[in-house]
Amino acid sequence: MELETFLHHLHFNTEKVSPPDWQVDWEDAPLPYKLYRGLPEIPLNADVPLKLEKREAHLKPGLVELGHFLWYVYGLTQYSQFAFNEGKAQSLRRFVPSGGALYPNEIYVYVNFEEAPEGIYHYDVAHHRLILVREGNYDFYLSRSLENGDHIPDCFCTIFVSTVFWKNFYKYNNFSYRLQGLDAGVIIGQSLEVANRMGFSARVCYQFLDRAINHLLGLSDHDESVYAVIPLSMNQSINVVDNDHRKEEIVSASELCKEVPLLKHDTYNRSKRILDYPMLKKVNEASMFETTESFVKIKNNKRTKHSLGTEMILLPFTESFSYDLASVCRERYSPDIDFIIGKVSQTQLSTLLKETFSFSYQSDLDESNGNIETRISLYGSFYNVEGVPDGVYSYDNSVHALRKINQGDHREFLQNGLTIPNVNLYQVPLCLHVVGERDHLREELRYRGYRIQQMEAGILVQRLLLVSCALGMGGHPLLGFDANRCDELYRIDSKGKTCLIQIPVGPYRPRAWLKGSLHS
Repeated sequence: MELETFLHHLHFNTEKVSPPDWQVDWEDAPLPYKLYRGLPEIPLNADVPLKLEKREAHLKPGLVELGHFLWYVYGLTQYSQFAFNEGKAQSLRRFVPSGGALYPNEIYVYVNFEEAPEGIYHYDVAHHRLILVREGNYDFYLSRSLENGDHIPDCFCTIFVSTVFWKNFYKYNNFSYRLQGLDAGVIIGQSLEVANRMGFSARVCYQFLDRAINHLLGLSDHDESVYAVIPLSMNQSINVVDNDHRKEEIVSASELCKEVPLLKHDTYNRSKRILDYPMLKKVNEASMFETTESFVKIKNNKRTKHSLGTEMILLPFTESFSYDLASVCRERYSPDIDFIIGKVSQTQLSTLLKETFSFSYQSDLDESNGNIETRISLYGSFYNVEGVPDGVYSYDNSVHALRKINQGDHREFLQNGLTIPNVNLYQVPLCLHVVGERDHLREELRYRGYRIQQMEAGILVQRLLLVSCALGMGGHPLLGFDANRCDELYRIDSKGKTCLIQIPVGPYRPRAWLKGSLHS
């Protein structure tokens, strides 16, 4: 299958990306976390605070703060067990959502402070510790591997978010590729939230020399690949965009790889039989940057325009909304069958939409101030919302208003569009869709643009889920929906846009389940 066809089917004809006779071997499932054997270990402090406090700028973070950051971003936080028709299910949960609770991503850290040997570490989620995979100073190596990576020496650590392909391919087959990008984006979104609460400056790098970074971390490109790099600093200067910055030297991944020896470490994932996934390898290979000549800046033009809905509902401007992130993380829950219909006030809706977009983040994609709405936006189908007639709308963040597209109750239409009807949308007052360009930055970034778009959608989803929880509601990210039907509903199919993910949001009843916090 050609890659263009594969990515099209992945979004619009999902039944065509996986074999019709695909059977999941549940008995041979991999672990939801990666384990290294025989490498030096550094335990992290398990006394994680119940509230995140901003660190004073003159105090350089150390191992304790890094441990708190990693646990709130991706640590094991809850064990749960619940009953269903055929028996019972149990899982280890984290603060971020993941498709099927499979968590296909891993986190690595380049540490640059005195409390631990300088080098590359894997975050061992199962034991809340760091595993040293490569010792040494790699500032110069990393600065040449990243787009505008000159700030690396000023960072106390650099986070790498990777994807282990088999971890959710075993269940979802080729559809896992779409999930992997979204899951990585959710981790990036949580990293930005936690970094902000702890007083760290963060910058997301999507453009880097993949083979060079994977080689430094000791990863095989066919098994696992880095999707994003996030340098952390106490210095706000890493978020200053240098518009005149251009790398005079053209650096290639193959030349960089020669500078450090190949690593071969022993790892364990439990599966006895790992099937091949040629399409994932093919699209990952096609997405890689081989030289720094591939780095680009995206021009923001048509992507910011609202061309639909001239009739507007101006939403009330609410006072600044604040919440305790740590508390919300503990309370956040993804309802499915647990939604209950309830009235949503216009103030709640206004706060939800405003706060979802009330952040900016710095990346290497453009020269803007990091406003995510330059590339993605929110649309929604609303029912039983105070002061808002039932109907479908687009949200215009620039004027904080809803632009009406079509009036009426569309819950039946959306319910019939679910490919896996695990949510009763008749019980959901807000059904939101993250919308992006159909070309997924293909002109500027080729196949890499698809996974970057999925990651940016994931960032927005995580923000939306946190704000929903802070407002006393639940949100459930869904990919099992008919994108073609939703695009027609919003009249965006002819505008070069498409729905990337669906998030029902609303009140819910407590679930009958056994759960226990893993917070010490």
